[in-house]
Amino acid sequence: MPDAFLILHGLENHRTPQHWHFLLAAQLVEDGQEVRYPGLPDPDAPRLDAWLATLDRELGELEGRRRTVVCHSLGCMLWMRAAAVWQRPVADRVLLVAPPAAEQVPPTAESFFRDELDPGAVRASAREELAIVCSDADPYNHAGAQARYGDPLGIEATVIPGAGHFNPDSGHGPWPLPVEWCLSPGRS
Repeated sequence: MPDAFLILHGLENHRTPQHWHFLLAAQLVEDGQEVRYPGLPDPDAPRLDAWLATLDRELGELEGRRRTVVCHSLGCMLWMRAAAVWQRPVADRVLLVAPPAAEQVPPTAESFFRDELDPGAVRASAREELAIVCSDADPYNHAGAQARYGDPLGIEATVIPGAGHFNPDSGHGPWPLPVEWCLSPGRS
């Protein structure tokens, strides 16, 4: 079964060429992979229902392929909210980068945080691997993604000291970690 990748950006992201996930998409395409990197609707004032509809459509386009999903920031919350609806495996591998905390995001994104995390559903959304990469200095998650998400999900997050929110402002344009994760030879 061929591989396919879906990259989900976060709040206020307009898929700028300097962002690591823009560069990740380009690297995967250069490597011959099938990549979907949609512009999620109204990134400055997102609506959960519109982002869920886009996610559903994009996943449908990847039917019949081995699906790897890479989420950043509010894209992580989109995935977790969708997982609560699906209650089943939808992707093979999922990487959550810098999942934010509700109290640190603007009110425009409050619909993404109305319900509590459903750890069982989030774990079940990935058949093979669910991973978290976070920083100990993320302005959108002061408590840390390990405490807020890793512990409830029963997984050990990769914590990168001082990395901020993994965006160009915190020095994350070209970034090899997600490329290596996506193309790791250890994939089953």
